[in-house]
Amino acid sequence: MSIISKISTATALILGFAGTALAGPQMTFGPNDEGLLQLDYKGQFQMVVRDTGTGADKSNTTTDFNFRRNRLALMGRYGDIMGLYVQTEFTENQNVTPLTVTDGDAGTDFSLLDAVARFDFNNAFNVYAGKFKYNLTRENLDACENPLTLDRSLFIRAPYVSTRDKGVAIWGNLFNDMFQYRADVMNGRSASGDVTPKSNFRYSFRGHVSLLDPENTYGYKGTYLGKKKVLTIGGAYQFEPDVAYSDAVNKTGSVDYKGWTTDLFFEYPLEGMGTVTFSGAYEDIDLGDAYKGANPDAGTIGITGQKNGWYVKAGYMLPTVPLQIFGRYEKWKFAALNLSSSGLTTDTIYDQRVDWFGVGANYYFRDQNLKLTFEYSNTDFDKTNASTKDYNTFITQLQVIF
Repeated sequence: MSIISKISTATALILGFAGTALAGPQMTFGPNDEGLLQLDYKGQFQMVVRDTGTGADKSNTTTDFNFRRNRLALMGRYGDIMGLYVQTEFTENQNVTPLTVTDGDAGTDFSLLDAVARFDFNNAFNVYAGKFKYNLTRENLDACENPLTLDRSLFIRAPYVSTRDKGVAIWGNLFNDMFQYRADVMNGRSASGDVTPKSNFRYSFRGHVSLLDPENTYGYKGTYLGKKKVLTIGGAYQFEPDVAYSDAVNKTGSVDYKGWTTDLFFEYPLEGMGTVTFSGAYEDIDLGDAYKGANPDAGTIGITGQKNGWYVKAGYMLPTVPLQIFGRYEKWKFAALNLSSSGLTTDTIYDQRVDWFGVGANYYFRDQNLKLTFEYSNTDFDKTNASTKDYNTFITQLQVIF
């Protein structure tokens, strides 16, 4: 095989596993140029306006320029089997959060978002080890740079972890890529001492069936921009025993974490008419009703605590102009939410229901590598108090992948 052929093959493998539009510089190495490294920058720069959050009673408008994502990604392969993906994240002063506007300066944070070794033995059996996305919801597994709407669901994250976790996963495609299976063993809640009843791993199982073009990579996309015809139905289950106490003060009332989800994604290009996209999902996060305890562990309540809910999204991309119009609606029930900065338990609202809807548009100057997005959203609470009020948010975002 020629050097050019080897580079082309390795590049194709990297692109396949990255699951996103990539454009960075590449270098080869090794005695026979078996190795390939590629460096990418991924930025999402936002202008945010929310009609609440500042002033003496926090009723004045909040304005903010910020980076939603600000990342450097290093992707590599050595030979036909081994690959590597490392990604860093730097964020600063993200005062406007999904449900609140924080007081003062939120500070900065630099983290290693992904660090995963990938062993691709064949299409039916692959092994990943390190820090990477766990296998619960399709929404979390969507590439951050390829959502249909401005961003993924604000409320679908699992408890006690971020969008990534540390562990080992196996996955593969069967029956001509019609069926994909995934299973992982992850760290789950990282706590030691007497904070948790026991230290256990978290286990996930996920599968999907693709009835049109296959979705046969580890990451999903929120839209394929009309380049594929996709109808995929998926589901997943996640479990971690003895994850928290319902009475964290007296160390009693051990509870397990159990989560499950089901999802559907459909995209179809219609010749001369444009591309239609539709997706939806339901998620249930069960933490053993710990929120009913005398002093529930903080992680069992709030936006990532016990909850259930669903979302639907729809989009339409014009046939001759790279403009995509979208909308998203979400409905969630949280066991307990406390949005006050004081954290006083008297401000906690139980059985809180949140309705969220957003509409907007993407304009693709250079596919996902250069994209401008506008989104208006409304957040409506079923029950309100001094720290919980309905609000509107306007966001304009420039996405650059270089």
